[in-house]
Amino acid sequence: MDAVVFDLDGVLVDSERMWDEVRRSVVAEHGGRWREEATRTIQGMSTPEWARYLVEELGTRLTADEVADTVIREMAARYESGPPIIAGAEKTVRAVAERYSVAIASSSPPTLIDAFLSAARLTDLVRVAVSSEQVDAGKPAPDVYLEAARRLEVAPVRCAAVEDSTNGLRSALAARMTVIGVPNPHYPPDPNVLAEAHAVIDDITELPETLSRIR
Repeated sequence: MDAVVFDLDGVLVDSERMWDEVRRSVVAEHGGRWREEATRTIQGMSTPEWARYLVEELGTRLTADEVADTVIREMAARYESGPPIIAGAEKTVRAVAERYSVAIASSSPPTLIDAFLSAARLTDLVRVAVSSEQVDAGKPAPDVYLEAARRLEVAPVRCAAVEDSTNGLRSALAARMTVIGVPNPHYPPDPNVLAEAHAVIDDITELPETLSRIR
């Protein structure tokens, strides 16, 4: 194994509930109606994909571009005081970077990925950061993971991926990476999909030891 590719939301930043709250608010304020399955359905989607979903499937009375701008602007405002970095995440990334090339493959827009890297002081350590906005399709398609591997100049089969959600796990598996699941306690992934992961950990701080066992 030559590289480790991290998801961001739910793995390094405790932001999944924040995204959910903001999207629900925008839908409600603009004439749409939230469905309970929507939260898991849009996890991993790229910004254009989930913005269209909020309009076409949930009835939000804005254009997809307006939905995306509104949600991301609110998320950026909430990040101004610092993104909610998961305890131990920064230390874990630093430990992993001592042995492997490190990348992020996230569905967050580049501006929020950069906000995390800056707040965690990881900009110099994380060689590659790819948003699903920058590829053809968001998760569960493998595009964002394949692009991260391409930019790292490492074959996908020589990469480990760290994921928390159903769509994220499917994406990394489709990219043929070694997949390590860190189940999100608030939005647990599909057990059948999680069972396909090569390893499952309860806390991000367990990752360096897990990598040493499966390399």
